[in-house]
Amino acid sequence: MKVLVPVKRVVDYNVKVRVKSDQTGVDIANVKMSMNPFDEIAVEEAVRLKEKGAVSEIIAVSCGVTQCQETLRTAMAIGADRAILVQTDEELQPLAVAKILKSIAEKEQPELVILGKQAIDDDANQTGQMLAALLGWPQATFASKVEVADGKATVTREVDGGLETLALTLPAIVTTDLRLNEPRYVTLPNIMKAKKKQLDTVSPADLGVDAAPRLKTLKVSEPPSRLAGIKVPDVAALVDKLKNEAKVV
Repeated sequence: MKVLVPVKRVVDYNVKVRVKSDQTGVDIANVKMSMNPFDEIAVEEAVRLKEKGAVSEIIAVSCGVTQCQETLRTAMAIGADRAILVQTDEELQPLAVAKILKSIAEKEQPELVILGKQAIDDDANQTGQMLAALLGWPQATFASKVEVADGKATVTREVDGGLETLALTLPAIVTTDLRLNEPRYVTLPNIMKAKKKQLDTVSPADLGVDAAPRLKTLKVSEPPSRLAGIKVPDVAALVDKLKNEAKVV
């Protein structure tokens, strides 16, 4: 069984992002970039399925600038067999990414697509759902457990009321949540092996996809700074401030 795992290059989650002075976006010059954490969980889950014998090949896919090759090499160091880079300098929005992945899925014919539920830069949480709609495949989002057997995927997902278990007929789309697994540490020998693995580069035009943005960002600004808290001597003073100053009681 073949599995497709899309991965995104984002600003590392440990980095405090800064808004550009002209408010056109986030400053990523000389900023550490890494694989989106949710996508890292997706790669790990695909590798675990392969180790169980349920998967035969893992293909990592990334869309974006040339430096996305580093993200794909990381995915192959974790355990992906080969990679595809859809190279473009355009701003890619969720619908464009979903169309690109649809084209690749139709070409590669995977039985399962596992991707992170959202990217930590735009927090859109849209690509997996859009891809499922474009392909007409069943989907299970926010997965906290995935099992594959007999042409079906059984997915436990987190919902407001607790846990929900879905049975999907393959091919299907699964988006990963934080509690699905703990990604493994990438060792130096695996990093060296990843350099020899196959990495193909294509463009959106090669796939017949128009990746032009449909939405325009008008302004990016930092959230307003919060006022410092204060201490009150007793409950009576707290109630007085809530009533007379904050006017919430």
